[in-house]
Amino acid sequence: MSKIEEALAAASETRALRIGPGLLAEVAELFTEQFPGQTAVVIADETTFKIAGETVAKNLADAGIPQLSPFIFKDPDLYAEYKFVAELETFLKTNQAIPVAVGSGTINDLTKLASHLTNRQYLCVATAASMDGYTAFGASITADGAKQTFNCPAPQACLADTDIICAAPSEMTASGYADLFAKVTAGADWILAHALQVEPIDDKAWSIVQGGLHESLADPEGVRKGDQAAITKLVEGLMLGGFAMQWHKTSRPASGAEHQFSHLWNMENHLHHGEHISHGFQVSIGTIAITAFYEQVLKTDFSKLDIEKSLEQWPSAVQSDQESLAIFVGTDFPEIGLQETRAKYIDHEKLRAQLTLLKENWPALKNKLAEQIVPYQEAKRRLERVGAPTAPEQISITRERLRETFIRAQYIRRRFTILDLAVRTGYLDQWLDGLFGKGGIWHPTSLHSHTDKF
Repeated sequence: MSKIEEALAAASETRALRIGPGLLAEVAELFTEQFPGQTAVVIADETTFKIAGETVAKNLADAGIPQLSPFIFKDPDLYAEYKFVAELETFLKTNQAIPVAVGSGTINDLTKLASHLTNRQYLCVATAASMDGYTAFGASITADGAKQTFNCPAPQACLADTDIICAAPSEMTASGYADLFAKVTAGADWILAHALQVEPIDDKAWSIVQGGLHESLADPEGVRKGDQAAITKLVEGLMLGGFAMQWHKTSRPASGAEHQFSHLWNMENHLHHGEHISHGFQVSIGTIAITAFYEQVLKTDFSKLDIEKSLEQWPSAVQSDQESLAIFVGTDFPEIGLQETRAKYIDHEKLRAQLTLLKENWPALKNKLAEQIVPYQEAKRRLERVGAPTAPEQISITRERLRETFIRAQYIRRRFTILDLAVRTGYLDQWLDGLFGKGGIWHPTSLHSHTDKF
């Protein structure tokens, strides 16, 4: 049984996945297999309709499948924002048609949530290997000023024509490669959370996402060139990441501190040359940053941790509330820090127990983390080869802001990551000084030329 077949067998929502060249011709067959006797409606934007939506609609019509007129988002600033979910939801409430989402991240997430809100399943036709959300449980949508993951089921069926995906813009494919590479640091965060008894690793989810990860990431040059074999492995890796989230019913298997960087920048309405930055490109910088941060961590000998010193700097619950409210004053999301930090706050007694675990088990934990993490220089090389950004300035993030992101990102999610370890041990400033101080990767004097093309 292949990795995809194993993941499908474990999936609770997605029943069919087809990946390969020329598969757009099979969309009507797949629709009939999964939704017999149902009416279809193509959901796309103007670009994805031209790329594949028009062909999908024709194939469905030629097969005699009843259809409504395609629903095409026409806003040039289409983004994964709740107002577009509401627009699609309003339309779907007027009918019982099965949506056929033709597009990548934005179209899929909008359709996923709107379908759930109108009590129906949908079929997804992927047009780019740009992210891992196609087969994932949940939709990442900006609402009330904050990027949020809304609980909703994955598509019942997904079709990925690699001919279409190979022809997608190279920056979209690079974005997907970066999103897949993020599973390396996300895995390290889960190893850490498991070791400190915060959140146990789910063996099935871990196997799905991590089992073939390095194979899927092995050929960044081929991915950039649109090579069929390399793209197929990338698509499979991204789909497996989604299946792991579907199995686990959270994004934990595929998302760690590196994603918190991206979510924070979205919440802060960060733009690059006046435009939104792709999720994968934000995550690329987040992954590079967290990889470098882990290298600082691995230089630290926690077997000699001064637990009493760490406990002295740990705030009381009242102080923690005050800090988490103060950090986002003046933003569109003033209380998210309070909400998320309260959810993961532990008292001094529990922290002592957690730090004791860290100290006593550090040699074995260090080895596991070192095996999981791809070294910074190698991670940087691969992401550069695929065409993803590796310097924060390439997405208009200054080094000062990147340092602040290490501090602020820890407050926006209750998920335990390496950022929480830094705060709980009291090592945050020391590790940041190692990265941003004299001789560090992001010290002002280490500025180097880079290609500002993103």
